[in-house]
Amino acid sequence: MGALGRVVRAGVGRRRTQTVVVGLVVLIAVTASVLGATLLVASDAPFDRAFEQQHGAHLTAAFTAGSAQVTATAHTGGASAAAGPFPIAAIHPVDDHGQPLPQVTVVGRADPGGPVDELTLLDGRWASRPGELVLNSDGRFRGNSRAIGRAWTVPDLPGSPTLTIVGVARSISETAGGWVVPGQISAPAGYQMLYRFPGGQVDAGLAAITASVPAGTLTSARSWQDTRRAAAGNTALFVPFLIAFGVLGLVMAVLIVGTVVAGAVSAGTRRIGILKALGFTPRQVVLAYLSQALLPATAGAILGLAAGALLARSLLAKTNDIYGTTDAGVAPWAAGGVLAVILGLVAVTAWVAASRAGRLRTVDALAAGRTPSPGRGRWAARLTGRLPLPRPVTLGLAHPFARPVRSVTIVAAIGFGAAAVTFAAGLAASLTEIQAAGDHGDVQVIGGPHRPAGGLDAAAIAATIAAQPGTAGSCAVASTRVGVTGLADELETLAGSGQRCSYGYRLVAGSWYTGPGQIVVATPFLTATGKRVGDTVTLTFEGRPVSARIAGEVFDTENDGLQILTAAATLGSVEPDQFDVLVTAGTDVDAYAKALNVALQPLSVQAMPVDRGTASLILTINALAGLLTVLLIVVAALGVLNTVVLETRERVHDLGVHKALGMAPRQTIAMVVASVVVLGVAGGLAGTPAGVLLQRAIVTRMGDTAGFRLPASVLDVYRPGQLLLFAAGGLLIAVAGALLPAGWAARTSTAAALRTE
Repeated sequence: MGALGRVVRAGVGRRRTQTVVVGLVVLIAVTASVLGATLLVASDAPFDRAFEQQHGAHLTAAFTAGSAQVTATAHTGGASAAAGPFPIAAIHPVDDHGQPLPQVTVVGRADPGGPVDELTLLDGRWASRPGELVLNSDGRFRGNSRAIGRAWTVPDLPGSPTLTIVGVARSISETAGGWVVPGQISAPAGYQMLYRFPGGQVDAGLAAITASVPAGTLTSARSWQDTRRAAAGNTALFVPFLIAFGVLGLVMAVLIVGTVVAGAVSAGTRRIGILKALGFTPRQVVLAYLSQALLPATAGAILGLAAGALLARSLLAKTNDIYGTTDAGVAPWAAGGVLAVILGLVAVTAWVAASRAGRLRTVDALAAGRTPSPGRGRWAARLTGRLPLPRPVTLGLAHPFARPVRSVTIVAAIGFGAAAVTFAAGLAASLTEIQAAGDHGDVQVIGGPHRPAGGLDAAAIAATIAAQPGTAGSCAVASTRVGVTGLADELETLAGSGQRCSYGYRLVAGSWYTGPGQIVVATPFLTATGKRVGDTVTLTFEGRPVSARIAGEVFDTENDGLQILTAAATLGSVEPDQFDVLVTAGTDVDAYAKALNVALQPLSVQAMPVDRGTASLILTINALAGLLTVLLIVVAALGVLNTVVLETRERVHDLGVHKALGMAPRQTIAMVVASVVVLGVAGGLAGTPAGVLLQRAIVTRMGDTAGFRLPASVLDVYRPGQLLLFAAGGLLIAVAGALLPAGWAARTSTAAALRTE
């Protein structure tokens, strides 16, 4: 074993570049694979895991009964755990700029823990005294951390107190819009109780709780299944993406690791012949080269596991934002599985390559040398020699054709890198379009806290909005509910009037409604009713039937897509409760809303700018895509680096001849870089359309998973110039991988190169 050990140590030390490349490739491959496996694990039933981690409430109930009566329901109906009663108040705050804000339901709660609905504090701290408020984060904007430190005036509470936002928390059960200390709510509108039931079965428990309190005092009750469905609709959009990038990372790792190890072993064919001539058996030869591959691979795998674990913490922080989970590390079985797969791949690849060389007769192995057979690639050399380019460049262009199998593998690696870049950019554009589809105005006008009993003066409000400088259009929206033949529950319906009611909605099929008797709906509505665009449905509004034709299908995720959009005249007598306002280009939205508020003050309504910040879900997905794309690009570049090192060393004698004939260092660099140009162009041309197809497939799958057909604006996000840039990215990856060995070749002396056989 002493001689074998010396051979292994000598081989590892002699081929330092390949040793380092194998170690780095395995390091990054393990890192990417750990991240990919972590993504796959994080995407497995995320809501259910988060719900159990935070002891979510199976039932959230609100009562107007007294505190003692509410407390007595804690173990009613077989509840296994309960929390409360917590005082409740509905507030209409005004921010520190004097702008009115939407209604917020606040709950008095002493701390974020407890047996039910354990809150996750995302930013800041918990409220510890009166005058402090903790906001709920629904995941749309990262922690609402921008709000910490701001002060809200609350005219609804006694004394119109000022509440300073000191923290942001998240409730998996969505039990409140914010939390204060219980003493802040001295005159509660009611009390909240949270319950957990064995098996999550709430129906019997709800019936028992309802019967145990005076009739009419249970004002609202929400099952965890409703929250689960809403959360599933959000997270389902992103599961296909996470799985796609996880699988892409694993496949990329397999491809590059196999290529690098096979190349390192095949480059030592002549050395294998020398070992056999010295008396080494085929088994010892295989063991020697297997060890030479596994030593740097094992070191790289250990470092990659550590790097993957560190990056996974950041990654899990982002997926926790999406899913509401509290995952903290890589699953041990996932880490062990990644190590087994990668090191097993290295071992199998090295064993196959070394076994093939070990079976050669000694004389054949010695005669194999390192330079390809003279006839291989000659046709390419003759063809490139006719090009009007410098001779070093044409020599380099012909090199890939001497080793076609190796070249095809590197083209595939570069193609994966180009596909990852194309996919990530397209995904980001698609997600931006999805978010934009939910924006229906720049400013929203709604009723204030002291809305008149007779309703809003819609005509006066519309006239005031139209007269405001900077107004581009508006839509008066009446929110109501109507029955639909064939569906058990009534559906939310937005009845609009105005010239800009279609703004922000993306049509999938058909057209927008043009008058009464027409409706526009989303895919889930069509699926639930079995209808198509052009069919007629019967609506029931205030006890009377209304016939309506489905004019179009839109991408609309509100209420899980079970929402009806129509003209106000379709339903007859409906009063608007909201106005969506568009401003002209270049108008300061905040200043416009403030000026409009002054004009609308006599009409008891308030104008608020629409927050157009990028959703944290989209920021998270883009960050994950960027991280994984960088890793895949680096792995592809290392694959190119290893191939060029092998090619350069195999042709080092030829390189010496070229130098002896007068090839300058710059020409040498040009020749080596040119040897990867064809590979880079081919990889870019193959990877870019693959990335486009992957983007369309994954985004379409994201829509299908959530039950929506997507509009063309979400799918067709690439421009011709962008595609050319992505295709050129393959060339950039190839050139980046070739620069280091090109510099080594340029610095090699002529005498040293000529002495090498």
